[in-house]
Amino acid sequence: MGLGQHEEAIGLYKQLLVGATQPGELHLSIAHSYKTLGRQTEAIGEYRRAAALRGDYGDAWWSLANLKTYRFAEPEVERMAAAEAADSTSAADRWHLCFALGKALEDRGEHAGSFDYYARGNALKHAAGHYRPETIELESRLLRHECAGAFFARHRGNGHPADDPIFIVGLPRSGSTLIEQILASHPQVEGTQELANIPRTAAAVQDENLPYPLALARLDDAACVRLGAQYIEDTRAYRTERPRFIDKMPNNFRHVGLIHRILPNAIIIDARREPMACCFGNFKQLFAQGQEFTYAIEDIARYYRNYLDLMRHWDAVLPGRVLRVHHEDVVNDLEGQVRRILDHCGLPFDPACLEFHRTQRSVRTASSEQVRQPIYREGLDQWRQYEPWLGPLREALGDALARYRE
Repeated sequence: MGLGQHEEAIGLYKQLLVGATQPGELHLSIAHSYKTLGRQTEAIGEYRRAAALRGDYGDAWWSLANLKTYRFAEPEVERMAAAEAADSTSAADRWHLCFALGKALEDRGEHAGSFDYYARGNALKHAAGHYRPETIELESRLLRHECAGAFFARHRGNGHPADDPIFIVGLPRSGSTLIEQILASHPQVEGTQELANIPRTAAAVQDENLPYPLALARLDDAACVRLGAQYIEDTRAYRTERPRFIDKMPNNFRHVGLIHRILPNAIIIDARREPMACCFGNFKQLFAQGQEFTYAIEDIARYYRNYLDLMRHWDAVLPGRVLRVHHEDVVNDLEGQVRRILDHCGLPFDPACLEFHRTQRSVRTASSEQVRQPIYREGLDQWRQYEPWLGPLREALGDALARYRE
């Protein structure tokens, strides 16, 4: 959705407010649109109106916290805590309130209480989900088996020839939105959103007799050309006139083999972050949908380790295909990494990429406000404030603490 469409949506929601029986939901929707547009003051006002209409409206409180820049006043913290403790509060409102309270206490330096709320919110969300780490790990093992070097050698150069897409893959909270914003500041690159087209393509190639990723092996070259063309056509709705565009769906790291088969000239960038920072960043983030692996320490660590294993495999069978960009390197050497990224994309250097925070565009992820500011160094080691409670995470990550740099 472009800037103008968000403006239209705000106008429509405001019209619907007249006589609305549930105005809180409309105020929340208006606020989300303002946030996406970068109009934070108006977003805050609408979120607070939604929360004022219902004290236990967890989504409104969490949305304020999720701005990352909002600081709760003491009366607001007291109101949230009372709502979270009330027996009448629904489970969904309760976990939203827990994550909001975790952020509120974190900003006050009360890290013990903050961690308690984060842990409580995660436990509630995890109990309501159905995530099974074994399913993802089995898929990864099958991918490594099916997508061997000989498989790609047999199909070298096949697929749709378009070089329009730039895929940014990795884990959430890994710095991918920063890379997206840097690239979207280039005059030749369109910033879109987290597109679901590749996961839909993966689902489409399977059937009840041959699930993904086993179905990858039966794709002939003509099918790959067709699927690549279909991807290009289906994503036109998110683009304007710029020749290149970004597809920033983090979990596409599982589909690098599929991307390579159907779009062999597309660019792929792996956004990677130090594991303790990345994993804890996921633990304290409540996602609007998906990312069910983030609500338990053991699950997060297993997912991160699985991600490293699969990316190591892609590097081995598709050498040089994926550019790895470490978040810490971008923060410490912005221009050097920008030039490296642009070179990999075949794009000329443009100084606007260094001024990424000035770029006006819709940003819908949890980092939307952070990428509208100059480079954010303070976030690199924020997890260390919680180190006394993160022993289980460190233990579960094991050798990933060192090999993430490989």
